[in-house]
Amino acid sequence: MLFTDIVGYSKLLGNQQRELFQRLNGIVCGTRQFQSADAAGKLVRLPTGDGMALAFLRLRTRRFVVHVRSAGSFREHPEIRLRMGINSGPVEEVTDVNGRRNVTGAGINLAQRVMDCADAGHILLAKRVADDLAQYGEWQPCLHDLGEVEVKHGVRVALSNFFGDGFGNSKSPDKIIRAKQVRRRRLLLWLSAILLFLVCLGLGSWMWTRRAALTSAYKIGAAGISDKSIAVLPFENLSEDKENAIFAGGVQDEILTNLAKIADLKVISRTSVMKYKSGPERNLREIAKALGVSHVVEGSVQRAGGRSSRVSAQLIDARTDAHLWAEHYDRDFADVFAIQSEIAQQIADQLQQPSSHPRKKPRSRNGRPPIW
Repeated sequence: MLFTDIVGYSKLLGNQQRELFQRLNGIVCGTRQFQSADAAGKLVRLPTGDGMALAFLRLRTRRFVVHVRSAGSFREHPEIRLRMGINSGPVEEVTDVNGRRNVTGAGINLAQRVMDCADAGHILLAKRVADDLAQYGEWQPCLHDLGEVEVKHGVRVALSNFFGDGFGNSKSPDKIIRAKQVRRRRLLLWLSAILLFLVCLGLGSWMWTRRAALTSAYKIGAAGISDKSIAVLPFENLSEDKENAIFAGGVQDEILTNLAKIADLKVISRTSVMKYKSGPERNLREIAKALGVSHVVEGSVQRAGGRSSRVSAQLIDARTDAHLWAEHYDRDFADVFAIQSEIAQQIADQLQQPSSHPRKKPRSRNGRPPIW
């Protein structure tokens, strides 16, 4: 089956179309091959408006190509810009509404699809025809594979460009070139998407590994701080009397001294903690991290009158910012040393450390157990 039409036919004036088409019909009908096939009843010819379809019935491919080569040589007629599409396959001969011979079937349909891929001067062959011609040494050099192209209804057809000395067009059809460009762009998009995915995957993996490393380092650093380590921060003086500041410092010193007597308890010196005096910006977690301790003691001292005093203290787990123990004492000033010892003892009990002096069950000032 051969489909052919004149390229740019619809752009011509009416009289030009008529003259050009009559000239084409005269050339085709005047060929010996056309006349012999028609006389033998092996040719069905169909007008297609700007071209024609020729179905050579029960004709071997090799003989058919001789006809095509003759029809494909239009150098002496440059005004006829012809293109051809050729296919071989099953067709069924029918009679149309005008009582004329006609053919239908996949063979003739695919021939038109093949022609639609061609430009002026091209003779394109479907794979089945090209495979048949490849068996003949005289035609094999004239076959040039174009690969697959998508035609109507998403059907993909493998094509070959058929040209040689004096016939055909050696250039690749524009539709084939555009199809390759589209495939190339799609391939580049896929490769770019895959590359971007791999980059994101690698970056995410690196960030996850980095985060895991930092978390591990933090845990290792936190594990390196002993649970039995403490810093007693300067007690805050809540009285207007400046002499009470000396009293607050004495309370801190006594608590430090008592805690230092406890075996296996790491106690930070008074010199190291003096720079962390009370204030709105004091961050216990940061202070504990800087001093390398897990627990912090802070408190306040207030004097009311000449003999009465109130001492407040609290023990904090700086790793979690949780209050482990808190208590305040309202005592006579003469009992301040007993308060200091009691605070140190209760802190030691919270840390589960043996004391150098006999352990006493911690009691609050009202006789009830302290608030933990």
